Amino acid sequence: MAETVKITFDGQTVELPLLVGTEGEKAIDISRLRAQTGLITWDPGLANTGSCSSAITFMDGERGILRYRGIPIEKLAEHSSFKETAFLLVHGVLPTRKDLNRFSVLLNDHSLVHEDMQIFYQNFPRASHPMGILSSMVNALRSFYPVLSTGEEEINITVTRLLSKVRTLAAMSYRISRGHKVVYPRPDLPYCANFLNMMFDSPVNPYVIDEDIVRALSVFWILHADHEQNCSTSAVRIVGSGRVNLYASISAGIAALWGPLHGGANQAVIEMLSMIKDQGVSIQRVLERAKDRDDPFRLMGFGHRVYRTYDPRAKIMKKMCDRVLGKFNAQDPLLDIAQELEAAALADDYFIDHNLYPNVDFYSGIVLRAIGIPTSMFTVMFAIGRLPGWIAQWKESMDDPDWRLCRPRQLYIGPKINAYVPIDERG
Repeated sequence: MAETVKITFDGQTVELPLLVGTEGEKAIDISRLRAQTGLITWDPGLANTGSCSSAITFMDGERGILRYRGIPIEKLAEHSSFKETAFLLVHGVLPTRKDLNRFSVLLNDHSLVHEDMQIFYQNFPRASHPMGILSSMVNALRSFYPVLSTGEEEINITVTRLLSKVRTLAAMSYRISRGHKVVYPRPDLPYCANFLNMMFDSPVNPYVIDEDIVRALSVFWILHADHEQNCSTSAVRIVGSGRVNLYASISAGIAALWGPLHGGANQAVIEMLSMIKDQGVSIQRVLERAKDRDDPFRLMGFGHRVYRTYDPRAKIMKKMCDRVLGKFNAQDPLLDIAQELEAAALADDYFIDHNLYPNVDFYSGIVLRAIGIPTSMFTVMFAIGRLPGWIAQWKESMDDPDWRLCRPRQLYIGPKINAYVPIDERG
């Protein structure tokens, strides 16, 4: 017999089903709570609310576990490519060689964007943030490339089109912002190398593909490809629940990712480290300010909404950071500050007691700097990496037989009734 949870209210007892996930997680099914009791739940930030069931990503914040489709993130970062990981997330299985070859052909075939889209870039103000531009441009793709029917093959084309064109759009935005000619994708280069070439190739200084740099970018994108029901993924699902097209849903995810508490955190880390260097602030003073509740300063790159131990992605990114900088013998003063800050924080009882360990954003910014990515493009890089996860989550929600339009409730705390006062009688 299935387990239930009993709730007693106003002399009435109701039994609510207890759901159990494959990893033993338990959830109270409250879908009929209001109908049976008139009650709703109160959960600001939705930290204790399961909005859906999903077979895509599993994470355990207490044990520091992250898996895509059951495969540990450590294994994917070591052995997989970003393209292969994207296929895994979207289609649910690792691709065969035939699958991967066909996927590569589709990515190449759909890598170009309509020439008229370049006109849009010219009309954004120079100071526009790349994330705002990217969100707008992805939404605009709907006008140039109408969504096909809902058949499996047609959805695959739309999905592949997005995966390929968003990478091209991001590189275009960088080139145009610098006043440089757009570099078109090359059919002979794989996904990550193609992006780097579109970003940095020049007629006077041809870009030389370095496999270690390509691998660093691939790992960065793999680590960011999905992360369960976070802010931007929830935005994609909520917007998609209205049965809007995929482009609009992804555009909403990009907008949600923009903020410094979500996707913009890697940029905020670099800005914080730069502030420490430029102002000559001691590490001890930084930690003191971070522990002071009355000080508005926040230590970026430490702690996580879900993880209560070391972020498993941070361990991988730290190794990649050391490898990239070590190979090129790069001297980055921000890395020295980051390492000193990490060591001091991990030896401080306050940070240990509050489970404030470095997260993936702490080292990813250093890696992106080493690759040559400007700080303003950091969140865009996050968005490209998260794209397969957003698509997989949207696709899963579209296929859900229990689909419902997302429509949260609220606890109203405003006035009961206010009289309408004509404008001439108002004080």
